[in-house]
Amino acid sequence: MNMYWSECAVATKSLSIRIDEALQDKLHVVADYEGRSANSQILILIRDCIEAYEAKHGPIFEEKPLH
Repeated sequence: MNMYWSECAVATKSLSIRIDEALQDKLHVVADYEGRSANSQILILIRDCIEAYEAKHGPIFEEKPLH
C-alpha cells in the first residue's frame, strides 16, 4: 500500500453513485465471492484503476481539492 492510500484512510469522504440494478447485483456477487462488502470492492476497483493510470502516466499529486 503506497503513501497516497494511507493518507486517504485518514480523511474518508462519501461518494454517491447511480448504478443500474443488474450491475449492482453483479457487483454484490463479485464482492461476496471475494469476501468483501460492495463498498470495499468498489474501493479496490478504484484503487486498481488509479494505480494502473499512475503506472502509465506517472504519479498523481493532488495540490488542492479537485471538487
